Amino acid sequence: MQKVGIVTLYGNSNFGNKLQNYAIQKKVSSLGFDVVTLRTYNSTAKYFPFIENRFKYLLKNIFNKYLYRNKNFKRFENKYLVNSKKIYFSNEINDKCNNAFDYFIIGSDQVWNPVFGLKDNLTFLPFTNNKCAFSASFGVNKLEDISNSYIENLNNIKYISVREDAGKSIIERITGRNDVQVLIDPTMLLTSEEWSMLALRPHCYNNQKYILNYFLGDISDNVKNKINDIAKKYDCDVINILDKNSQYYMCGPSEFLFLEKNAFLICTDSFHSSVFAVLFNNPFIVFDRYDYSDSMNSRLDTLISKLHLKNRRYNGKNITKENLEHDYTEAYQILEEERKKSDAFLKNALDIKE
Repeated sequence: MQKVGIVTLYGNSNFGNKLQNYAIQKKVSSLGFDVVTLRTYNSTAKYFPFIENRFKYLLKNIFNKYLYRNKNFKRFENKYLVNSKKIYFSNEINDKCNNAFDYFIIGSDQVWNPVFGLKDNLTFLPFTNNKCAFSASFGVNKLEDISNSYIENLNNIKYISVREDAGKSIIERITGRNDVQVLIDPTMLLTSEEWSMLALRPHCYNNQKYILNYFLGDISDNVKNKINDIAKKYDCDVINILDKNSQYYMCGPSEFLFLEKNAFLICTDSFHSSVFAVLFNNPFIVFDRYDYSDSMNSRLDTLISKLHLKNRRYNGKNITKENLEHDYTEAYQILEEERKKSDAFLKNALDIKE
């Protein structure tokens, strides 16, 4: 069986990161490959910075909620993800690594975000031609100070697909290429039934009706009040999954799936929270992430535009009964076509002949 190595952002305690990693592993495995995610770190973090960061991490995790949350993420990773035994630093991903895999997939997630310190070996894999970028993201709308090696590395990836329209524009502008596709995030390749099999009830959940708040950016007092008003009207609790004072902060990816699946309403500025709201056929409201640049909203813009769900954006007014009404029939039809495009892309990049 041929072996595929996945290079994504490794080590993030982030719901979307872990779930997209699971989805691409499952999808490529279904195509008949042995799939492994490479555990990667920048070589600059190999010694003292790496040790220092681990020390800070341990200090932060003295409190039980942090420890338990990390435990739930680790449990998910150990149960559902196949990771390399070896940790690859950027200077170690080379021809030797190439000999261990038949193909490489770069992505998904923000693998090309300059904030994370781009390393040629980690993000472009220049040592091999047997690679593709699947639904990769820059996480920004434009790039500054672009080097010639950056352009060369992008041109050396024969098959490129990105997650956002902004990413496609970036590549076309700096390389002149016109063959870059915008494909759906890997999480959307799987059905709600497949995701439901991974969902796990949080220990603190007691069967109450609830509105799920999942905000990665700041939330204004005005928005909080609007959400609390609709919660009061429909006799709902409000679960803030990222509130460090809440028991729900300890949730891992499986518990997150449960909360997304069973919510009365989802209020979010998160791309992946919106994705799972659609997959689980739940009403959701998308809020702009006002404390970030517009680039942080580009992935959501692409999602709701692609699926014809622009009516899910918050209009600045009261949250009403109309926000709870939803019909994703057209979105599901579009999603099926998008899945076919992703399937064709992967089969082409992985030399699968039909």
